[in-house]
Amino acid sequence: MPKELCFINAKVVTPQNVINGYVIVKDGIIKEVGEGTLNHISKVNGNCHIEDMENDYLIPGLVELHTDNLEKHLEPRAGVLWSSSRNAFLAHDAQLAAAGMTTVLDSLSVGEYHSKKQRSKMLEMSIQALNEVREHKGTRVNHYLHLRCEVSDPQMPELFNALISEPDLRLVSLMDHTPGQRQFANEENYRTYYQSSFQWTDEEFQERVVELKEIQKHYAKKHEAQIIAFCRQNNIILASHDDACTSHIDDAISAGIKISEFPTTMQAAKYAVDKGLLTIMGSPNIMRGGSHSGNISALAVAKENALCILSSDYAPHSLLPAAFILYEENVFDLPTAINLITKNPAEAVGLNDRGEILQGKKADLVRVACNQKQTNDSYPYQLPEVRTVWNNGIRVI
Repeated sequence: MPKELCFINAKVVTPQNVINGYVIVKDGIIKEVGEGTLNHISKVNGNCHIEDMENDYLIPGLVELHTDNLEKHLEPRAGVLWSSSRNAFLAHDAQLAAAGMTTVLDSLSVGEYHSKKQRSKMLEMSIQALNEVREHKGTRVNHYLHLRCEVSDPQMPELFNALISEPDLRLVSLMDHTPGQRQFANEENYRTYYQSSFQWTDEEFQERVVELKEIQKHYAKKHEAQIIAFCRQNNIILASHDDACTSHIDDAISAGIKISEFPTTMQAAKYAVDKGLLTIMGSPNIMRGGSHSGNISALAVAKENALCILSSDYAPHSLLPAAFILYEENVFDLPTAINLITKNPAEAVGLNDRGEILQGKKADLVRVACNQKQTNDSYPYQLPEVRTVWNNGIRVI
């Protein structure tokens, strides 16, 4: 890595503005941001490596708080667990970097919410792989942990307690996928979501719903209380999940929760923001023009000023285009849209050293080119393409 990097001829996206100018990086930290051309910054000494952006955008590295993308690499086909968890992890890491991410909270499922018992095994594989690559410093992206606690699973506390000493734990979320509430308030949506995996008959489905509700009644509240107490004692940020009504938000506030992930109704999203919670919505929802599970449109939430953070969820390549859609739809100016995937998520989990192109911040940077709309493409916007990625001033893509 050269001691100094100088990015020139860039459309630099700062938290407030887009400027035509330059960024100077020294020892992995942003040293200077300003307007001007190469002549204007000729004072830079000859040891500085020049990166000509050719009028492309220069944005901060993307920060992702909730993605289960790793699971796709650990289980590339239903029922097939990959033989090398480290190999799967590095493939996941490379995919995130290619999408422009420089920081990710890998959201690992702690507990099951249906009878398919693969996720607990993948949790073990994920932690093993993360520890291996951390030891050898073999990743392009900075990885942290987001533990998604399925509160109705009887085994959840045992799984969670085994992970509380993990050094990179940044976020814990409370999840309950029991049919009849939250994401699956309509029980038929639950059946539709899992029908391809289980092929339930009507009788089998009803038996399963009754069973899951009984399990929830016995475990959910007790497990929630245990997780909330741990996070309070250890100053770990806590999120709720699939809030559907104002009472869910009120319960979250009482628990000290700071983030509402994927609220399923406009009422819940607006109420959460009014009460000071940060909302996260899925960028695939923006890209697809709506929720795949029949819940509220993320674009509609953004138009009501109730969107704080975007997450790629299951599709890493959706994060950057979703921010540009919000810009092209005139919902937000470009800096505000980019903040949804950089500054806002970084600050939400206390990573205040990144997410902005400002003096003194980490030089996590992405070169983005925007191609013209294609007449033969159903995507009706300019497509932002990741050209190059630097993590801490080191090129990784």
